[in-house]
Amino acid sequence: MFEKMKMKSADIVSENMAYIARRWPECLTEAKDENGKLRQVIDFDRLRQVLSADAAGEGQERYQFTWPDKRHAIRLANTPTTDTLRPCREDSVDFDNTQNLYIEGDNLDVLKLLRESYLGKVKMIYIDPPYNTGGDFVYKDNFIKKNSDYAEVSGAYDEEGNQVVDEFEKNSDSNGRFHTDWLNMIYPRLKVARDLLTEDGVIFISIDEHEVENLKKTVIEIFGDLNYIGTLIIQTATDNNPGQIKMEHEYILCACKNRSNLTNWEVKNESAKYIQEEYNRLKQIYNSDIASIQIDLRKFIRKNSTLLKGVTHYDNVDKQGVFHDGDIANTRFGGYEYDIIHPITGKVCKMPDKGYRFSEETMREMLASDDILFGADETTLPKPKIRLEDAKDRLRSVIYEDGRSSTKRFEKLMARDIFQNPKSDTIIARLIDFICDDNDLVLDFFSGSATTAEAIFNLGAKQKHLRYILVQIPENLDISIKTATNKAKKTIKNAIAFLDTIHKNHLITEIGKERIRRAGKKIKEEHPDWKGDTGFRVLKLDSSNMENVYYTPAETTEQTLFADNIKPDRTDEDLLFQVMMELGIALSDKIEKTVTAGKTVWNVGQGYLMACFERDVTEDTITAIAKQQPQYFVMADRSLASDNVADNFEQLFEEYSPDTQRRIL
Repeated sequence: MFEKMKMKSADIVSENMAYIARRWPECLTEAKDENGKLRQVIDFDRLRQVLSADAAGEGQERYQFTWPDKRHAIRLANTPTTDTLRPCREDSVDFDNTQNLYIEGDNLDVLKLLRESYLGKVKMIYIDPPYNTGGDFVYKDNFIKKNSDYAEVSGAYDEEGNQVVDEFEKNSDSNGRFHTDWLNMIYPRLKVARDLLTEDGVIFISIDEHEVENLKKTVIEIFGDLNYIGTLIIQTATDNNPGQIKMEHEYILCACKNRSNLTNWEVKNESAKYIQEEYNRLKQIYNSDIASIQIDLRKFIRKNSTLLKGVTHYDNVDKQGVFHDGDIANTRFGGYEYDIIHPITGKVCKMPDKGYRFSEETMREMLASDDILFGADETTLPKPKIRLEDAKDRLRSVIYEDGRSSTKRFEKLMARDIFQNPKSDTIIARLIDFICDDNDLVLDFFSGSATTAEAIFNLGAKQKHLRYILVQIPENLDISIKTATNKAKKTIKNAIAFLDTIHKNHLITEIGKERIRRAGKKIKEEHPDWKGDTGFRVLKLDSSNMENVYYTPAETTEQTLFADNIKPDRTDEDLLFQVMMELGIALSDKIEKTVTAGKTVWNVGQGYLMACFERDVTEDTITAIAKQQPQYFVMADRSLASDNVADNFEQLFEEYSPDTQRRIL
């Protein structure tokens, strides 16, 4: 039987209530709603008793992190949306083949829509949200009406429909709700974003001193104290302004979905290749003269210590190559104890006070492969040889980079002073490199100038192939300039002039998309042998493709009963993407468009989903679809000429593909 589609995001509250009802049915009770009708609700006092005999009760003092409207912020994260994402082929690059997404729209509704298709599938999130400096922009979420109605309740449009202020506005530090507004913005977004992470997924969040304390408390509340990994200090600037403390650093907070699933974060050290290249050159000169190679290699390392930061201790040479002498002692008492015979004196070597860190079997293997360095006699502790090819880089809590370098790279690619403080593509690439493996998915839902995309392209050229989803609200620069600071106005004017030269609308998203296009072209020119994915599929947040009658059938009048419930300005491909989201299908999946018996048929994921939204679909079309046995088949209500036709369709599927799940909208 055809099942009716919801055509809206998941109702998390209902799902949670259903779980509680299954697990603890005794915690259900009845209460009257605003219309006086009885409905099932959760008895939270009973649930509290079930979960803990001594749970904190009403009025009992306990530590908590709260602010005005926090309950509304939590509710906002759980409220479903009927909005949708509409494809925009003309703005995309390689739409039919790319695995990357660029989404325009308010990121809260976008995250809710992504929750269906990308639940537990994002390996890493990086975001650079507004810092709440008093001069940046904070998203204005309304707790009563959905975001698409925000303009109406905020006065963003006058009675004649003319836009008079932006969809989001400055959060002035003179505002009595200065921190409250910012917390109400960030909390629901992080709460929904957590659901998208894989079980070993990680989130990094850039911030400065204005909200770092509140952000850390928010992250710990959402992700859990045990899953808060730490704070990185990013020094990227020199502050020459007068004042008390020169602020020359920012922060990146890091948390994860489940810390017990994480492995150690290590990557191959990039600087080690320079030592290897010099070793290879010296070997061509000195052949097997190891002593001469080591002398000249150490001279090279001293001369280039800045370039070789982190690997200057790899300055020993043997017949196998370059190494440094490591530590053979265990880190605590109770290590392995056994005898090691010195190869020259024949006597037992001195043993570390805490024992050896390697088992006797591992030590025998290391001795056999000449991976142990002995002293002149047995009185010196032997040491393991750590080979240059095994040199690892680790993520340290302090990162220094001249912020001007990333700005110069951005301006060389795009134009001068068109975006304030673009993030460092090298720092973001470094974070991604530590976390992600091939084919992992990276999400940035405050994507700004699209730095994350360029960082991923650069990693791809180093043979790490990743996918991304970027989300950015289409800020209108013509409106933003009206309330900007003088410094920001200059940058916005430059951005508008730049967008005019490439014939694009004055939206911040146009800067992001253009950067991705140029960065993709640049990386292909610099690495012609790399065949990676530099395309992106553009999707734009919009109201539902369905008329209001679709969601309120009880209010349907006789006049609208047989009216088409699909908005007249929506295409079949628009409908397809809303269907894909509800069915949990990746929005980057391969889409094929065919014509069968004169009707357009959509095929997603090589037959996983097939759909037809045209009117008066014939049995020939349905027969052809059923014979391909898709997992899902979706058609529009307007496709059914009558109930008799619907019965015929059902019979065809029962005959050729009884396991296909049929949906109708």
